[in-house]
Amino acid sequence: MTAEEKRLEENRTRQAYWRRWGPYLSDRQWGTVREDYSQNGNAWDYFPHEHARSRAYRWGEDGIAGISDNHQRLCFAIALWNGVDPILKERLFGLAGPEGNHGEDVKEYYFYLDNSPSHAYMKYLYKYPQSAFPYTQLVQENQQRGYYEPEFELVDTGIFDNNQYFDVFVEYAKNSPEDILIQITVVNRSSEEKTLHLLPTLWFRNTWAWDKQSEKPSLQVMKPDLLACAIEAAHPTLGKRWLYCQNGCKLLFTENETNYQKLFGVSNKSPYVKDGVNDYVVENIEKAINPEKIGTKAACYYSLNLDAGEEQIIKLRLSDLGKLTHPFLEFDTILQTRKQEADEFYQRISPEELLADCRNVQRQAFAGLLWTKQFYHYVIEDWLNGDPNQPVPQRHNARNQEWMHLFNDDILSMPDKWEFPWFAAWDLAFHVIPLATIDPDFAKRQMDRLTREWYMHPNGQIPAYEWHFSDVNPPVHAWGTWRVYQIERDIYDRADTDFLERVFQKLLLNFTWWVNRKDNDGNNVFQGGFLGLDNIGIFDRSAELPTGGYLEQSDGTSWMGMYCLNMLAIALELAKTNSTYEDIASKFFEHFLYIADAMNHIGETQIHLWDDEDKFFYDVLHSPHDERHHLKVRSTVGLVPIFAVEILEPDLLERFPGFKKRFEWFINNRPKLQENIASLTDEGKESKRLLAIVNPEKLKLILQRMLDEGEFLSEYGIRSVSKFHLENPYTFNVDGQQHQVSYEPAESTSGMFGGNSNWRGPIWFPMNYLIIESLQKFHNYLGDDFKVECPTGSGRWMNLAEVATELSQRLTRIFLRDSSNRRPVHSGNAIFQTHPDWQDLLLFYEYFHGDNGAGLGANHQTGWTGLVANLIRDSGEMK
Repeated sequence: MTAEEKRLEENRTRQAYWRRWGPYLSDRQWGTVREDYSQNGNAWDYFPHEHARSRAYRWGEDGIAGISDNHQRLCFAIALWNGVDPILKERLFGLAGPEGNHGEDVKEYYFYLDNSPSHAYMKYLYKYPQSAFPYTQLVQENQQRGYYEPEFELVDTGIFDNNQYFDVFVEYAKNSPEDILIQITVVNRSSEEKTLHLLPTLWFRNTWAWDKQSEKPSLQVMKPDLLACAIEAAHPTLGKRWLYCQNGCKLLFTENETNYQKLFGVSNKSPYVKDGVNDYVVENIEKAINPEKIGTKAACYYSLNLDAGEEQIIKLRLSDLGKLTHPFLEFDTILQTRKQEADEFYQRISPEELLADCRNVQRQAFAGLLWTKQFYHYVIEDWLNGDPNQPVPQRHNARNQEWMHLFNDDILSMPDKWEFPWFAAWDLAFHVIPLATIDPDFAKRQMDRLTREWYMHPNGQIPAYEWHFSDVNPPVHAWGTWRVYQIERDIYDRADTDFLERVFQKLLLNFTWWVNRKDNDGNNVFQGGFLGLDNIGIFDRSAELPTGGYLEQSDGTSWMGMYCLNMLAIALELAKTNSTYEDIASKFFEHFLYIADAMNHIGETQIHLWDDEDKFFYDVLHSPHDERHHLKVRSTVGLVPIFAVEILEPDLLERFPGFKKRFEWFINNRPKLQENIASLTDEGKESKRLLAIVNPEKLKLILQRMLDEGEFLSEYGIRSVSKFHLENPYTFNVDGQQHQVSYEPAESTSGMFGGNSNWRGPIWFPMNYLIIESLQKFHNYLGDDFKVECPTGSGRWMNLAEVATELSQRLTRIFLRDSSNRRPVHSGNAIFQTHPDWQDLLLFYEYFHGDNGAGLGANHQTGWTGLVANLIRDSGEMK
């Protein structure tokens, strides 16, 4: 094993807790539901960015390039000041949801450059302008822009012209699980001398203000010597830690307490408050910091004068070792060793000789996944009822009241720690795929947590996301659990059936919830609402329809077919050691057949989800008058049916005679269930059997449309809506009002779901990843002789494995340099395309332009876009 794998093994066997410290600070805590105690539930207004520097948070902390322990008791991050900004740069700035022309939007440039799963080595880059940060301009310009205009970005202000900025690199290297070396490298990129005020900051999350029983921790100065000065941190449960700082700094102490005087015009509880360091540095207010050098927030203040192009390095050490005589003696050696060990680990993960550019993309994707871990704390009962030391909340229609049991206190993988700093259930199922490749233990914990009793509702529902836990996401958790199990088994030769069984048992409850709650007529056709696809439909699918009635959803029903097959696969795996699971496998086999049949037979009208005229799947509008109408939007909704596919190996049926007997009984006694679905009797390659909603004939018809470059197929993957709708918008009239879906390859032009998400044309990695996996499964059954034209009309015929590889390479092409040395992800952003200090930096966006591959939406959503790391590993471009 590599050194990193040994650390992970020590953590797994509880010999050493290498993951206790990590990048667990949020990039944004303000503007979240957790911090919202308003009457009207407007989280953005109740706790805006303007309050963040002065107001203590209740449920978590944020910072730049920060770390904390796993319960976020003690936090460390950097703060910066360029001498002209109106405030200290302690956290990343961005637009609140109502301010942006496409919703919430971070307006900074920062990059997750490297990270190892134990966080023994981490590297982060922040680009800090030397001119005054244009806070007001960014807000005003974006507020003036409409849905049809692009977002106004920080680079558009011209603030980075002529290299007028600092590169601030932050590196962490663990000497031991509790002994962390910190190196901050500042580079003046401009052509003239500049001064940067650097303030590495240590503080405690405020728990004492809310809980009378919580003992207040303390920070205090240790006597400086010739080599270093130090801050001693004492916490009632964490114990003592020491932050050693290279000499040349001034130690500033204050309290992590709200500045009530500044914000609300009432007396402060403490003379020293959260923004004390800000006021001392920016406003030159001496009394803002504690002369006794004690508090709960402290900064090491360095004033760095840098010549043009000069680089300066500051070293710190956060350690459980007190009174170190020479804290920086072996610093460089340890740091270099951890960097080398990270290289060795990732070489082990992808041992093939990848193109250097491929390896760079993959390494930053993995780094983004690991940097996007966050301490997530949210106890609904306490949030609803309020705290003993605070006024009782007065809310109208408080969010999530039906989730009183929910108690979150974990390190979770976030979609994006600034734009989505809360867990999202279906996002997480995709995060764990690349995470399992590098850290299966953490990936398993993610799937396990969502199904534990303090997350999952007693009725079996899995919480969706912070703004509305009762929303319904696609049921992909069985898929995520099964894939994590398979990845760990295949890469690390560990088959963790205990994990598989534990999560499976809870998923039985969730499956039952779906059957009981989301099948209106009991006919195995499911609803589910928007199912994470936001504005993909003609109507808001999570709201009451303007027509009345409800939708019979092609994707909802197909997701449930996929759910059945995932549960079937898990049950058969568990049946290898426990024969009881044979019966459960038979149950899911039976349920799948009824769902597959229902995709084509709904009610007496004979209007099926499959449209024989268009040869495609659509949602069906079920009116209050019991009439049904196809909603003919050519979208991802019609592609989801191919996800429901599983291959039964011939030896599997022989191994489980009980399951085989039930399988054959259905073949012989329910012949109608086999009509219009994948045949159970025809044996494929090597006598395999196919379980799928889509039979080979329908698969060809769907792929003919999906692989058409005039419809779904882009140079960069599969679009979420067919380009056919560019010239042929789909319209539907209700009471004189026209509803329309057209092809929109970039940002949303609709306010649906806040206008910050678009499923009407852009390319989304999670759906593309499932398409690729499904094609690989179909190829496993159909073999090389089953071929389709790719692209449609090109005269090029490929088997399905080759199509899967083609799609994978189109997706990775988004991030790789093309023949013109440009990366499609950065589109027309010249500084990213040509500047030597920018061109190898990657942003992993939420989704991508359907025609040119440009990144769109949240720009650090490495979570599911991090799937590109696996695509590169499995079928990336090799030398």
